[in-house]
Amino acid sequence: MSSEDRLLEETLTAWRANQRINELLLKSISAKAMRATLSTRGGRTVGRQLAHLHNVRGYQLSKRAKPLVDGVRFFESKEEPTKRELGTALKDSSRRVEEWLRRGYAGEPKHRLMKGGLVPTLAYLVSHESHHRGNMLLTLKQTGNSLGIAVTYGIWGEWGKAS
Repeated sequence: MSSEDRLLEETLTAWRANQRINELLLKSISAKAMRATLSTRGGRTVGRQLAHLHNVRGYQLSKRAKPLVDGVRFFESKEEPTKRELGTALKDSSRRVEEWLRRGYAGEPKHRLMKGGLVPTLAYLVSHESHHRGNMLLTLKQTGNSLGIAVTYGIWGEWGKAS
């Protein structure tokens, strides 16, 4: 395998780990806890933060890989999607982002990566999602909906698994 192929595969492995973490959290959060928020002014609930992750993925596709955005379902800002809707949406947008990374790295037209290329694009996406996961975990903890050690430490175990 060439070093270029290895870089792409390692990047996709990291993206898949990021997605598995989102799926683990979604599976572990109760329907009641999905509505938890620390905001007193209408800020995002835990569920709406997950919807935001999906929407930002779709937004990036609409700006950088238009052919991959057709059929993406965006959530409205105040919409409270169900766990099933979120699971379906996050899996779909994850698959599309993976395809964007693959095609962008190959230099295909209409599939632009961020400035700096593949690694900065992945870093942006994972950093953004990690930020919101941290917000969600803090919200859950402070509202009495903590997920427990098995999940909070389990998140870190995903990074060591192969895709």
